[in-house]
Amino acid sequence: MSATINSTKLAVPKDGLSGMLENLRYDFMAGFFVFLLALPLSLGIAKAGDFPPAMGVLTAMIGGLLVTFFAGSQLTIKGPAAGLITIVAGCVAEVGGGPEGWKLALGVMVVAGVLQVTIGLMKAGSLSDFFPLSAVHGMLAAIGLIIISKQAHILLGIDPASLAGMGPVALYAHLPHSLMNPNGPVAIIGILGLIVLFGMPMLKFPLLKKIPAPMVVLLISIPGAIFLDFKSTQPAHILVHIGEFWSEMGFNADFSAIGTGAFWKYVIMFLLVGSLESCLTVKAMDSLDPWRRQSNFNKDLIAVGAGNTLAAVVGGSPMISEVARSSANINFGARTRWANFFHGACLFISMLFLIPAIELIPNAALAAMLIYVGYRLASPHEFFKTYKIGSDQLTIFLVTIGVTVASDLLMGIGAGILVKFVFHMINGASPANLFKARYQLRESGGQYFMDVQDAAIFSNLIGFKKALATFQPGKKITLDFHQATLVDHTFMEFLEHFEEQYVEKGGEVTITGFDRFEPFSDHPLAGRKVRNQKVGTTNTLTG
Repeated sequence: MSATINSTKLAVPKDGLSGMLENLRYDFMAGFFVFLLALPLSLGIAKAGDFPPAMGVLTAMIGGLLVTFFAGSQLTIKGPAAGLITIVAGCVAEVGGGPEGWKLALGVMVVAGVLQVTIGLMKAGSLSDFFPLSAVHGMLAAIGLIIISKQAHILLGIDPASLAGMGPVALYAHLPHSLMNPNGPVAIIGILGLIVLFGMPMLKFPLLKKIPAPMVVLLISIPGAIFLDFKSTQPAHILVHIGEFWSEMGFNADFSAIGTGAFWKYVIMFLLVGSLESCLTVKAMDSLDPWRRQSNFNKDLIAVGAGNTLAAVVGGSPMISEVARSSANINFGARTRWANFFHGACLFISMLFLIPAIELIPNAALAAMLIYVGYRLASPHEFFKTYKIGSDQLTIFLVTIGVTVASDLLMGIGAGILVKFVFHMINGASPANLFKARYQLRESGGQYFMDVQDAAIFSNLIGFKKALATFQPGKKITLDFHQATLVDHTFMEFLEHFEEQYVEKGGEVTITGFDRFEPFSDHPLAGRKVRNQKVGTTNTLTG
């Protein structure tokens, strides 16, 4: 059985200056609304990573005003991301702490940014496919839990200096003490922010859904801080501090720690996690793009790496293609890369004229936004969704979370991959097949045939992708799994996306041989291994 799509294709928006003129009203409005979302989040993310808060805005400005023109994707927003908070804060603390640690961390980021450009030039953007989805989702959930562990105290008005040196486990253990000893007025502002962030998505009014919830939080918290006179009655750590932003810009990176193990440890972590998150975001946004434009992963990685290098030189926090702002950009009606530019331009203008107003923002309001981001990353839904795919996936997910929270992201993702390999070996994958894609290709009568052999899993997915990328669009493809023994969840996800995209371009995809397999769960994209059964039927993933 096969499927085809017959639909009137939308006219793809033009790129370049003509695209800006053609889509100005759509892209400007989307960029402006993303700016309303990005300003408080950029401040909060930088502060949570122990960077000066305004340096998060600096990074978002660079991502919008400069990286836009070199990026390989149309609709992604470039800026600081919550997913890097734990790495940034850990790096600052481990290389020295305080202003000195900030500058030494910038040296780490410059090297990581240059290496990011290098791997993009080497066309290594596809390496993101090597990481199993359950481990990646576990990494993101762990990041969410780590963010919440510290920001919950900030929301209650606790001095962050009193939390110095505490890891996530210790921070959660200390939470009852903070709950019993909050800074009352500050905690009220923070809790109101949480109510707005969690409550607004539940409202049924279409007009309200178009208003960024973080902006509503600011519209409540800034007047609240003025009314309660936080500037005079509260300690300095309660309000955002910008300082001399423009004069602090300059060559801030310090490379004096380059001979230490900590320096290179965090270079690897910035490179690995930043590149992985960026590529995964680009992949996700391509699936949401109404025009189904396909991004150039390597070009985008080069652009982000160049942006990271520049941001680190002048003092900014690390950037990626950020998922929450990118999806909001699409929802707000963006059509081209100019939306990202306009978001950066609005941030630039705000730092020229609005610094006195920005310094009235309570840090508790930013903490509420970050707690909401953390919850989205580690929500119960993520655990349940992973469980539905299979108990093996849940195990990998939980191991990744546990090791990450107890140690760091690099150890966590490594532990998840190791457990994944163990499951594959138990289910019959041979060591020789773990990294080598085994298949036979042939073409007959204008049709392509691929006979998949042995195991088709996350660690050899790149080989299969390269082979399928050679197929011309608009043909008929038959993928035969009669000689395969194991297909994992990551491969099944890829297969579904490949079929969907190939059919959209006028082709036809037929899958045979899956009747021989026993799925690990009832989920349609669960991993599966071969069973002894009479071969017969033909099916498609979507049929």
